[in-house]
Amino acid sequence: MIQTIPIETFLNNLQSYDLIIDARSPREYGESHVQNAQNFYALSDAEHHEVGTAYKQISPFEARVQGAAYVCLNAARHIHEIYPAYTPASKIAIYCARGGMRSSSLGTIFSNIGYRIDRVIGGYKEYRSFVTHYLDNLPAVNFITLSGYTGCGKSDLLEDLENVVDLEKLANHYGSVFGDVNGVQPAQKEFQNRLTHTLLALNLEKGVFVEAESKRIGKIIVPSLLHKQMEQGLRVEITAPLEQRIQRIMRMYDHMDEPFFRERMEKISPYISRDDKESSITAFENGDLARVSEILLTQYYDKVYKVTVKPSMTICNDDHAKTIELLKEIQREQQR
Repeated sequence: MIQTIPIETFLNNLQSYDLIIDARSPREYGESHVQNAQNFYALSDAEHHEVGTAYKQISPFEARVQGAAYVCLNAARHIHEIYPAYTPASKIAIYCARGGMRSSSLGTIFSNIGYRIDRVIGGYKEYRSFVTHYLDNLPAVNFITLSGYTGCGKSDLLEDLENVVDLEKLANHYGSVFGDVNGVQPAQKEFQNRLTHTLLALNLEKGVFVEAESKRIGKIIVPSLLHKQMEQGLRVEITAPLEQRIQRIMRMYDHMDEPFFRERMEKISPYISRDDKESSITAFENGDLARVSEILLTQYYDKVYKVTVKPSMTICNDDHAKTIELLKEIQREQQR
């Protein structure tokens, strides 16, 4: 059985699906997709290009003939992955770019086998309209915004708190010149998708923890309304002893290879003295990450840190467990 459903029904039941199929090409899927969707494409990248060219240059009929042949071949391969992992009792949704031929073709094949298929009207385009509209009309969020120098443990605190928006994790970037040490960032659309689902999962009756960020995290731009609400939130400054900050930031430098480190040091050359720059590079080459961390914290990070909003309170994070309890108490006080 196959039925078409509007985007609202799909999103309201998102967590109930055993499988969400993205029928678009691998390239389209790789750029951004619905949370937890898997790519069982109707047409590969090359096939999608070929069929599109045929549609424009030959005829729609010729394009449909080519497309149908490819869809059948691809469906045959996908079936062996979907079964026996999913049974006729599984709840499955499918979408393509606009809710058209690709999701209809694959969905019909899977439905005729015996699977229950929900096909999303409007497809990914409709989903993106929902995401952008939600972020442009974000409901009021009672943010508890954690600020403070690099290495004070804000990210570690977010890991152990509830009702959290971790923007750096969503953006896969630490928000500094060394921030992309963990690899490639998601596309802007993918970040927005992840962010939207994170926000939808929040309990808006409680305080929501977030780390103070600039409007840009690496190449990712934080939505303006979200950033404005973060700036207006209860500002809690987190401090920590230098020794603990050094230990925390050493984790980041431990992931770096020398070419990456040298390249980033060149980028911060205007903001650090030549002696400190050379001392950092020498310490890195010698494996003395504690010295690297100390120099960069005191001679770079702390000096370029800008306080944009005066904090309402300050907590010294010299005891992680104690800080967590203090923040939870603040969260309880902020409950609506």
